[in-house]
Amino acid sequence: MKSVVTYDLLIIGGGISACVFASKYLKNNITKKVGLIEIGRGLGGRSSTRISKRYKGWKLNHGSPNFNISNSNNNLILKRYIDELLENKFIKIDDSGIFFLNEDSNLETKKKSQFSCGINYLSLDSMSELSKMIIHSNNSKEKIDFFFETLIVDMKFNDKEWLITSKNGDKFKSKYLICSTNLLLHKRSLKILKVDQIPLRKAIPFNKDKKIDLLLKFLEEQTFIPRLTFLIYTNENYGYKDYYSKKQRYFYLNNNLEKKYRFERIIFQLQDNNKLGIVIHSKNEDLINAYIRSKDEEVFKQKIITNFNQLFENNSVVNQLTFDEKISIMKWRASQPSGIAVPLSLQFSRKYRIGFCGDWFEGDGFGRIEGSILSALILEKKFKT
Repeated sequence: MKSVVTYDLLIIGGGISACVFASKYLKNNITKKVGLIEIGRGLGGRSSTRISKRYKGWKLNHGSPNFNISNSNNNLILKRYIDELLENKFIKIDDSGIFFLNEDSNLETKKKSQFSCGINYLSLDSMSELSKMIIHSNNSKEKIDFFFETLIVDMKFNDKEWLITSKNGDKFKSKYLICSTNLLLHKRSLKILKVDQIPLRKAIPFNKDKKIDLLLKFLEEQTFIPRLTFLIYTNENYGYKDYYSKKQRYFYLNNNLEKKYRFERIIFQLQDNNKLGIVIHSKNEDLINAYIRSKDEEVFKQKIITNFNQLFENNSVVNQLTFDEKISIMKWRASQPSGIAVPLSLQFSRKYRIGFCGDWFEGDGFGRIEGSILSALILEKKFKT
């Protein structure tokens, strides 16, 4: 591209928060020119789907397989939006089996966790497709341009206008800017982007805007949970021990089991070809470090299958895996936020024409899709006033 492209609004990040904001914004601003910039190959962010090029016919939700809405404060904006998604048949209530493994007998016991509180919802297609449906529902006139596989490394604000530069030198100008990712605002950007100053702080020096100063102060104390995700493409004859026809099945490990086997949760996902995909999530530091140090990825993958088989050795519904199952591994660079949540009052700086949304804001949905959706809905309301 190389030449400078100008927009009324630029959105950085292509996760579900960005898609919700963009959809609402487009509905109320049909004459505006909007650009969306995303480092990944498509929409979805951490709520994304791996459509394998190597193994045909597989679509595995490798981030959030579903999402839960607790809405304990009975927020009407959030309630109306979820009802809208249901009415449009973008989502449905997820009645899949949820099990919590007991380390003594490996029997399943019903409990609640951060992944299963409130009401669980499932995309009628894949999770990436949900983000696409949300953003395209109000983009019939194609007023938004998408720039995928584009990493932003520099931000400047001059004369009431933003100038954004990507790693490959592409430049974008915009009157307004939305950051749904906080990579450009957080200290981890120094290492990831190989820059000497946090991009937002470089664009807006200290003491120029109290909201920006406070936002960066809160983010300074925010950490992120690193994760590995293992995607297992099972053999054609693999299935459950029992008859189970629902799309997904969830197994969560308690703390003792997680320490022993280094898995956090395991989700079985029935494919359109009736094969059974398995997604294993781990946030175990020892396992992540072992993967980084590993000189033979195949040996590492065999260890994952061994742990899986030991975990489910006496389970009444899960069969053992063979060592010729195909596995791919994803290491999440920007994962679930933890620690200090950013107050919603810091979402928008009118002086610098910049807004923020994502699951890193305060509320019951902190660190989850609920927080992503709610912060986007609230920001869009602020943006109109």
